[in-house]
Amino acid sequence: MKIVANKKLWKYLFWLGPFLITVGLTVGLVSEQWGLISLAFLIAGIVIIGSWIIWQSYQTNLWKRRSTQAGTNALVATLAVLTILGLINFLGTRYNFRADLTETQLFTLAPQSQELVKALPQPVKIWVFDINQNPQDLQLLENYRRQSSKFNFEYVDPQLKPGLAEKIGAKDYGEVYLEYGNKRELIQTLNQNERLSEIRLTSRLQKLTSSITTKIYLLQGHGESQLSAAKGAISQAIEGLKDKNYITEPLSLVENPKVPQDAAVVIVASPKRGLFEAEVKALQEYLNRGGSLLLMIDPNTDPKLDSLLKEWGVRLDTRLAVDVSSENVVGLGPAAPLVTEYGQHPITKDFRNDISFYPIARPLEITPVPGVEATPLLRTKQYPLSWAESDLESEKLEFNPDKDLKGPLTLGVALTRKQTPKSTSATPTPTPTPLPSPTTQNKTSPTPTSLPSPTTNKTSPTPTPTSLPSPTTQNKTSPTPTPTPLPSPTTQNKTSSTPASSASPLSPSSQTPTESRLVVFGNSNFATDGLFDRQLNGDVFLNSVTWLNQQDKQPLSIRPKEPNNRRLTLTSNEGNVLTLSSLLLLPLSGFAAALILWWKRR
Repeated sequence: MKIVANKKLWKYLFWLGPFLITVGLTVGLVSEQWGLISLAFLIAGIVIIGSWIIWQSYQTNLWKRRSTQAGTNALVATLAVLTILGLINFLGTRYNFRADLTETQLFTLAPQSQELVKALPQPVKIWVFDINQNPQDLQLLENYRRQSSKFNFEYVDPQLKPGLAEKIGAKDYGEVYLEYGNKRELIQTLNQNERLSEIRLTSRLQKLTSSITTKIYLLQGHGESQLSAAKGAISQAIEGLKDKNYITEPLSLVENPKVPQDAAVVIVASPKRGLFEAEVKALQEYLNRGGSLLLMIDPNTDPKLDSLLKEWGVRLDTRLAVDVSSENVVGLGPAAPLVTEYGQHPITKDFRNDISFYPIARPLEITPVPGVEATPLLRTKQYPLSWAESDLESEKLEFNPDKDLKGPLTLGVALTRKQTPKSTSATPTPTPTPLPSPTTQNKTSPTPTSLPSPTTNKTSPTPTPTSLPSPTTQNKTSPTPTPTPLPSPTTQNKTSSTPASSASPLSPSSQTPTESRLVVFGNSNFATDGLFDRQLNGDVFLNSVTWLNQQDKQPLSIRPKEPNNRRLTLTSNEGNVLTLSSLLLLPLSGFAAALILWWKRR
């Protein structure tokens, strides 16, 4: 009777265990707080169930049974698999890792976008006023948010939240706004044919987060490309510069032949007529003081820039660049060279082997010049695919070894040169004109205690006598032998190796060399409307301006990502053969093989 009573007691205790566990889970889930009470119920229920299992195994020798061992092994294996899956999910949530195996990295942000988002100084939010969440747009926004916790986005129905739509400025479905502090700007309007663009989003983000505005001047007055929308204009290029927070203004050097001091870059786009000598001199002076210049010169034009280009070792070839491989490209002819080879330079470092093309281009000849570092940017294909054609009137393009030049040809080059700002104190002449000649000065001050003579001045090529005249010479022009505000020459020589460094703000020791930059293209059509946004043409232009602005840390242009065309173009005969082989030959071959095997085994 006692044994039966104990069995009934353990049976009731077993059902108490699940009851207590259920109570503990209910308390924790309802209150959303796993406090002492819920944990006490859970622990008590687990202890009771565990005790019941131990008692049952003791009474019935449960652990010695083969079925128990098999069941235990299965239970342990199941728990191990669940534990491993749980750890994998935990690690996947804690440490996010994604691998983009597409050839063109379609699902990965460009390095420029990643760097910009990671360096956000304050939170940014994207407002998408649309009902439907397009998977492509949502994935792009998620890629941005993964880079920084300061980047957020939200989809809003303007009819459900009209107040928010009015506050942001949204007026229609599909509008995407960027909010940064108190600034708001429309990025684009989405529809079925236009999805959210990484190029526009990053450009607007850079524009709002940057507090620096840079002026770009475009030379006008010689038949250059128009800045407003028209045939052969560069209005799309101007819009691209504005998206990158540049201020563009036209520049005329006819009335005032001097480049403004606030010019970060000067662009000369396809002048049809030659520049005046004073204009060329103004551009040279601008480069000599550390400026940056972009030249886009078309064939059959003479902009009269030979003297400027000669200083940099560049010569404009009068021949026409020909690329017969471009004949296979729809809409292009042999006079529009396709470029897939780029130089190792910040402008073209991310281009790989992608395409850019330059209709009606002239080659450039590069000659080494001391102090100038030149890097070819664009190179055509090898001969016989490309060459420089001298006969521009003939309709039939053929290579003439006597007049033509074999490829590869250089169509663009980037050059740098160190510049030291010129000043009156940095001239190599030992004695300027307003001061006495060196002969007179040596006669009047032969003693070492006087001011340093040109011979004594070995530490500095400039004695700068303008601020400290010779005491002997001063006695002849003024009754006062030594001016009171100036220290004696002996004291000055002890305190400084340069006699007049403290008196002259433009002494050589205080001047730091600057770098002048020049980019030359033998073509301007690649940046005109209609061609600017095709392939890499716009990237070549925008990256060149960004590099010329000497802001190498700024994000360069972002190339649009498109999947490579993997389609096969078949003729009608090839299509018929493929159809017969797939629908007739392959099934008959399989049926014949099966029939032969059946016959052998029979």
